[in-house]
Amino acid sequence: MQTYNHLEHKYHLDRAIPVRYVYWWKDVFEHKLGRSLVTSQPLWPDIKRTFGHTGQVILLSETIALLLGVAVGIYSAIRQYSVFDYTMTTVSFLGFAIPAFWLALLLQILFVDIYLKFNVRIFYTSGLNNVGHSTWSVDRLQHIALPVMTLAVVSFAVYSRFMRTSMLDVINSDYIRTARAKGVPEVKVIGRHVVRNALIPLVTIATLTLAAQLGGAIVTETVFSLDGIGFYYIQKLGQLDLYAVMAYLLVTSVIIVVANLVADLLYGYLDPRIRLN
Repeated sequence: MQTYNHLEHKYHLDRAIPVRYVYWWKDVFEHKLGRSLVTSQPLWPDIKRTFGHTGQVILLSETIALLLGVAVGIYSAIRQYSVFDYTMTTVSFLGFAIPAFWLALLLQILFVDIYLKFNVRIFYTSGLNNVGHSTWSVDRLQHIALPVMTLAVVSFAVYSRFMRTSMLDVINSDYIRTARAKGVPEVKVIGRHVVRNALIPLVTIATLTLAAQLGGAIVTETVFSLDGIGFYYIQKLGQLDLYAVMAYLLVTSVIIVVANLVADLLYGYLDPRIRLN
């Protein structure tokens, strides 16, 4: 009981909630997010390490999803109602419908079966890397490939559908018909006028998807036992380590706010009319 009272006084837990909140903000700025209530260790090293791991997975999955989603959306809009368009529509609906945790488990089962049957290690099903390998090594890519696939599938479905819809809205606009009537080459019409304007809604979707990716990382990292921020959050939540949970929420909130700021700047680049206003 004496130890409990000492810790309660040390972390100001015996004070009123508004006072405790002020002390927490003081720790955030003076001691880099403060210390854990459970281990009394600084929070910043763990937050920095786990966010770096999660950042790798999200960066790769978002890059793959954006490149493939934009390319498929553009081609689907140009070849509307073609076999390719119907096929990609079906694939996108499946991507929407499949839960992330179920897809993660299916991928784990698939590559474990491949390893057991053919004794070929294509991808690992848990962990970040084997001992002695660096952050951006082939071994690390083999470990995070399945989590990247899991997150990329859902994002690809979103981006390809929105890009197709946005392309079709723009491609039927009056100024596009005018450009074609003037004899502007079709490649230039699509690349310079249609795609650039169609990307504006996609910027909004990509920003919103970032928040979903951080939330989805909780499930994905738990399934694949990755030392990421989502897995860290679940562990600290189970331990009732409130300061660690609050640090996670603060950092993710700042990242999402910054991402929205970047999106606003991209609007001005993609559409000069927004810059002028």
